[in-house]
Amino acid sequence: MFKTIKNAWKTPEVRKKLLYTLILIIIFRLGCFITVPGVDTIALGEQMQSATGSLTGLINTISGGAFSKLSIFSMTITPYITASIVIQLLAMIIPSLEKMMKEGGETGKQKINKYTKLMSLVLALVEGLGIYISYSSSGIFINPGLLTGAIVVLSLVTGTAILMWLGEQITNKGIGNGISMIIFVGIVSRLPSGIIVLWNLITASGAVNTVGIVTSLAIIVGAIILVAGVVFVQQAERRVPVQYAKKVVGRKMYGGQNTHIPLKLAMAGVMPVIFASSFMTFPAMMIQIFAADKIGGTGFLAGLYQFSIATSSSSVAWGYSLANAIVYLLLIVGFTFFYTYATFNPAEVATNIKQNGGFIPGIRAGKPTTDYLTSILTKLTWFGALFLSLIAILPMLMRFSSVDISFGGTSILIVVGVALETVQQLESQLVMRHYKGFLEK
Repeated sequence: MFKTIKNAWKTPEVRKKLLYTLILIIIFRLGCFITVPGVDTIALGEQMQSATGSLTGLINTISGGAFSKLSIFSMTITPYITASIVIQLLAMIIPSLEKMMKEGGETGKQKINKYTKLMSLVLALVEGLGIYISYSSSGIFINPGLLTGAIVVLSLVTGTAILMWLGEQITNKGIGNGISMIIFVGIVSRLPSGIIVLWNLITASGAVNTVGIVTSLAIIVGAIILVAGVVFVQQAERRVPVQYAKKVVGRKMYGGQNTHIPLKLAMAGVMPVIFASSFMTFPAMMIQIFAADKIGGTGFLAGLYQFSIATSSSSVAWGYSLANAIVYLLLIVGFTFFYTYATFNPAEVATNIKQNGGFIPGIRAGKPTTDYLTSILTKLTWFGALFLSLIAILPMLMRFSSVDISFGGTSILIVVGVALETVQQLESQLVMRHYKGFLEK
């Protein structure tokens, strides 16, 4: 990975993209420290400190600390992610939208992107209103009222729009994966605070604590094992051999080559985990915004809130944590299958192989090839989805630990997945510039 980054830095065109991406990341981080107008920062600090370990902690982790400061980037990129989920699901039930997504070409992609952005702004407006209404009675606003509310909501919506633009620019003019990169930077920026937690664990009694050292080492070793496992699953692939028959055109002979179709264990990458996390925390976010008075009660909304925040809080009852873990696992598996078959269509691949005079050894062309590829893809996706799901929910089930690492598995999945995708993007850009031999040195 480091060799690829070094080689990319030596290539002028790729270096410009790296610098451009770095500048946008710096803008994102600076925006995380710009508090929206009309906020009493002292009262805000006290309010956020009392909310540590709840849903606020999860949102704060994803936003890179922006939510605890109620900055213009407090809502981070989650409205866009939620809108993307809604558009993807609507495409499954609306034929015209599905046709636009699959057969619309570049024009169709632009329209889908436009619809996603518009829905993102609507969701951001609703979430911004909810945040202001939720915290207006907590005393963090200097002069609460209609004008202050309008300024706060406008600032939050504008921040989300800026983040969408930054992500799009990183994707088009930078090194790619703009939305994932923003989430990646937000999580990595919280790494120093994690190191401080481990240090405090070691020196809990004012001196070096043997139990704290052992616990910290266990956490570090566990994180290394998780990273190694994620890298293995993300990089592993099943190569399906394909042979192309020879054919004569004029006086020249074409074809006759052997190649393969690489099928990855986790073809959908890290996006199912991001989508599942956003989907799970959405009910708690809405309840906290619009029905905060119901949270401490015993009704349906209180139970739904406890169930939803079990992803991010170690203080939730075991029953809620177990139910949350099961639903979280099912969502990751479902989104993994959805994304895998959205990006790889076995029938389309089989048709292309047949049209180009190719075949899989031992498998007849046409429908048998489609069934064969579908069977392999299903088995691989099941393994990859379950593996990623277990890594994501395992820390959620470790409720007997004195250290709150409930979001560790999901964070590691996102960070490692985005890092691998970014390195692959750099390698592909170097290969496009005829640096393939340069990469292999």
